[in-house]
Amino acid sequence: MCDANQTATTVICRCEDITLEEVRGYIEQGITDLEQLKRLLRVGMGPCQGRTCTPLIVNELARATGRPVREIPLTVFRQPTTPVKLGVLAGGTEHE
Repeated sequence: MCDANQTATTVICRCEDITLEEVRGYIEQGITDLEQLKRLLRVGMGPCQGRTCTPLIVNELARATGRPVREIPLTVFRQPTTPVKLGVLAGGTEHE
């Protein structure tokens, strides 16, 4: 909920250190899709996976576009992955 107390330097996405000004800049350029903002700004891609910033950005998109919040599509959720060593993928061991 972006409100009057927030300034351009208010951090919207703490994980990726994205400010309200940055989000608004992209919206002013015509990027009004949450998935596009995610790909361009990395909002929602940090450790919290958007739990904090997604509602704030959705509200900002609704405010800027005049659409109701319920009409703003959410992003596609992808489970975080863990690294796998190439040897495991290739079927060998580390010492071969």
